[in-house]
Amino acid sequence: MAGIDSKDIRKLIVACDAGMGSSVMLASQLKKQLKDTGVTVEHTPVNNIPEDADVIVCHSGLAARARAAAPGKVLIPFQIFLGDPAVTKLVNTIKNGGTVDA
Repeated sequence: MAGIDSKDIRKLIVACDAGMGSSVMLASQLKKQLKDTGVTVEHTPVNNIPEDADVIVCHSGLAARARAAAPGKVLIPFQIFLGDPAVTKLVNTIKNGGTVDA
């Protein structure tokens, strides 16, 4: 998949394995960072990614499962739960405009 223009992002999903812990903190942080952008941030298990998700953020170890659960969606894998450069770039692109690449 190519990418998605930041103005077309309405729902961002933080997908996780078990549904607790670090990914919940990341979702909370993203909600705060994106609160004035019109983007909804939700937290779901990787196997239950909703069809209306525009962008999925998940740990790189879950990326293959996320791609299988949500084919064709923009996926942003990360290594570090808080302060990962890929997530920082995503937030900046949503706030400032541009294309979010898969």
